[in-house]
Amino acid sequence: MANHSNIKLWSIGGGKGGVGKSVVTIGLGISLARLGNRVILLDGDLGGANLHTMMGLRFPSVTLEDFLLKKVPRLEDVVLETPIEGISIICGADDILGAANPTFHQKIRLLRELEELPADFVLIDLGAGTSFNILDLFNHSPGKIAVFSGVSTSLQNVYGFIKCALFRKISREFAKDGEILALLYEEDPAGEDISCMDDLVAQVKRVAPEKCFRLLKALRDFEVFLVTNMVKNDQDFRAAEIVQSVCADFLNIKPQILGHLLADPLVEVAINQMVPSLLHQRDNKIVRGLEQIAKRMVRLGRHSFPAWSPEEPKSAKSSPLNIFKEAFESSS
Repeated sequence: MANHSNIKLWSIGGGKGGVGKSVVTIGLGISLARLGNRVILLDGDLGGANLHTMMGLRFPSVTLEDFLLKKVPRLEDVVLETPIEGISIICGADDILGAANPTFHQKIRLLRELEELPADFVLIDLGAGTSFNILDLFNHSPGKIAVFSGVSTSLQNVYGFIKCALFRKISREFAKDGEILALLYEEDPAGEDISCMDDLVAQVKRVAPEKCFRLLKALRDFEVFLVTNMVKNDQDFRAAEIVQSVCADFLNIKPQILGHLLADPLVEVAINQMVPSLLHQRDNKIVRGLEQIAKRMVRLGRHSFPAWSPEEPKSAKSSPLNIFKEAFESSS
């Protein structure tokens, strides 16, 4: 069983930009606050911070920079109130050289203090890409949300992001094990082709069977939640099923579908006018979806759900999903 008790820290990622990660972060923050929770948003786009602008804070008095440079002793000291009741924010650091690549000690200090923040939910808006810092923030969070749209390139991007995060987790688990790392990065001395996670598990079982349990545990513990954004039609609505199926086939994990958000012209208005309060008017299409996802996030902190267990390879069946999955197979 996967233990979801007291999930406080959630990271919102998804690979490339343009899929609406920041809007989803703010929208979920507002919805969670409306449910009576204390929420802190953290701009995790190190070196390219703009979450505070979207929240209507043009010139923040303190930012993450002050914490990273030890101008303040605690991460809590850079938390600012926002115009929306129940929501505070930690503004990103983009004024210092190297903010996008904090030192190891800066990163460890940040990760340690995240759980100590005075909030019921801490939502981290991750930047674009798959740098180690982004992946480490994503993997550190018990709640991992991958956001994407229904277009084919976005599906491939989010799959690539999840794959990179999983490989990063495994590489950290076996950081001092050159034999397993060689297999992970397809350097099998026996020349065996490793095209999916099942192949990796089989090779680890062959060369180091005593380490196979650790690998399978890492796979079971890696849990991702999917949110499809900007849904316009039935095909977009089924996009999460495609990502879910491809992850099961190639990575031996099965992300949970957390929800779908309908395309809504209100989002562009809220961003351009820097009025996030528009994202909690209940007659808007996107708000209803955000509220449903927020309620599920609250429930996830109270209950346990069955963990995904690796399955035996299955024969291919004719399915509409197979048409889309072929593109992933060729690019995996």
